[in-house]
Amino acid sequence: MSTTNINQQEVEKLIAQYDKESATRQLAGPMKWITFCLLVLFSLYQLSSTLFLVLPPQIHRPIHLAFGLCLVYLLYSGTAKGDKGKVGLVNIVLALLGVAVTMYWVFDYEGLVTRTGNYTTLDMAVGGIAILLVLEAARRVVGIPITLIAVIFLVYTYLGPYMPGFLQHRGSDLDRIIGHSYYTLEGILGTPLAVSSTFIFLFVLFGAFLEKTGVGEYFNDLSLVIAGRRIGGPAKVAVFSSALQGTISGSSVANVVTSGAFTIPMMKRLGYRSEFAAAVEASSSTGGQIMPPVMGAAAFLMAEFIGVPYLEIAKSAALPAILFFVGIWIMTHFEAKRLGLRGLTQEELPDKKAVLKKMYLLLPIAIIIAALMMNISAENSAIIGIVSTVAVGAFRKETRMSVADILEALASGARVALGVVAATACAGIIVGTITLTGIGLKLANGLIDLAGGQLFLTLFFTMIASLILGMGTPTTANYIITSTIAAPALIQLGVPAIAAHMFTFYFGIVADITPPVALAAFAASGIAKSKPILTGVESTRLAIAAFMAPYIFVVSPALLLIDTTFTESLWVMFTSTVGMIGVGAGLIGYWMAKMNLLERLLAVAGGVLAVIPGLATDIPGFILLALGFCFSYYKSRKQKQQVQVTP
Repeated sequence: MSTTNINQQEVEKLIAQYDKESATRQLAGPMKWITFCLLVLFSLYQLSSTLFLVLPPQIHRPIHLAFGLCLVYLLYSGTAKGDKGKVGLVNIVLALLGVAVTMYWVFDYEGLVTRTGNYTTLDMAVGGIAILLVLEAARRVVGIPITLIAVIFLVYTYLGPYMPGFLQHRGSDLDRIIGHSYYTLEGILGTPLAVSSTFIFLFVLFGAFLEKTGVGEYFNDLSLVIAGRRIGGPAKVAVFSSALQGTISGSSVANVVTSGAFTIPMMKRLGYRSEFAAAVEASSSTGGQIMPPVMGAAAFLMAEFIGVPYLEIAKSAALPAILFFVGIWIMTHFEAKRLGLRGLTQEELPDKKAVLKKMYLLLPIAIIIAALMMNISAENSAIIGIVSTVAVGAFRKETRMSVADILEALASGARVALGVVAATACAGIIVGTITLTGIGLKLANGLIDLAGGQLFLTLFFTMIASLILGMGTPTTANYIITSTIAAPALIQLGVPAIAAHMFTFYFGIVADITPPVALAAFAASGIAKSKPILTGVESTRLAIAAFMAPYIFVVSPALLLIDTTFTESLWVMFTSTVGMIGVGAGLIGYWMAKMNLLERLLAVAGGVLAVIPGLATDIPGFILLALGFCFSYYKSRKQKQQVQVTP
């Protein structure tokens, strides 16, 4: 296992263990084909609703949710030790109930709209069951934390008059809670589910089609050709391939296991420590969610919450994402130099000409970028991407998609989207209770008061909240909660909306590699056979840029291309990159030569000062870095001279 790639069975086991959204039943017989057909129909419905089927949101979103609830109960077990091969009568009943309560909206649309606020007993019964089904679906797919948070918010809404201090509100009875949560567009059927039923689903489907053409394996081959022969080549291959994999995978864990099964054994074979090899893959794979053009699902929610085109979010995320991967690249380079590791030999690399001949596989990604830049809507851009993927795949026999391949891609995309459907529906309950009680503004003000009105402390508390929520909550749900509560607090303190939302988005993502619960790092440690907590610590160290970048772009929005010139943004990027070289060298303990403690502190201090925007910090930072470089260069020259005079 330490010297060879792990097999597909082990890959699936790790994904199921650390990525709850992937732990589906392995069905057989008629039920397998029933669920397969439902998954394909789900994707076909989503495509048709974008292309020609124009429905009001009160009908489209319940249909989207109907598919989601039905398939969740058919594909996900209610217990950790549940029978993975059988659905069971209870789950079939729950699946049918999920369809019934959502289709209630479709068949009585006019009646429900007419009697808004004056619902019948049947309405209340259906709404109550719908809420319970959404909570249970979220528990099965996403996990207990988000379900528990939703329940707490529901209880808080009911017990408002009995709450202490600023948390007190007038309260709401059961009918009002159910009505607001299920019969308005501010609860379960609100903005989160709206984004799930449009942008997110289609981009997930685009990723599934890309994967079917073999582009995931091609990313590994392309990365080997570009970075394989460099110093510490396998680690740089992991960084590069994971950045590319982020365009087709919305899950840090899935990204880790897919590319890590290939890169981690290769890194270990060339001499990297198990923990370091696993950490390189975990941190790089986690960063895939912040890498444009196709980012994590929460990025589409951000565009909707702020009210800007998705292209603006992608543009703003570009420089911080580059800085993130540059930081990891730098640290893997210094670690390889410190250990004296070589790159891969020509014999260990794929044939360069054969790889370059397959460059056409990247055309769909280029096409979708072009579509977004031409101001084509995100939904239509995704459909253009899907069609171009099928067309581009037809160029060569080995990538050509058959009808069976297309059907499998449709099913795969829908299956991956189930986690987003469950998370956004449950998050809608939370958002609905926040709007009903006004607790969002109260918590935002409370956060500012706790920080004494200080921006840095508010940022710090927001970071801690995001990391804690991220211990068991997927990025999408994490972002919805923190952006609803913490982002308004940052905006009140003068932070631009995109910067405030991007701050919570970033820390929701890096929670996947932050101990004590670092699922992406733990999945990587399962491949590397390393110690999980130490792997998490190592991942956090490697991803230091991800912890610094959000503070940088809040202080200097130029990094997000907000109200700035290209020259200003380029300067911030340059100083931040130089600073990351110093921080990376200091944390690894190697620059031109091995560094002692004083030299490491000097490099880190200079790097941090250079990263902080502004000439007042850049100049002393550069001076400290120049001193550190000179010390290290002098030591390296002295060591070479000693080697030369040694007989």
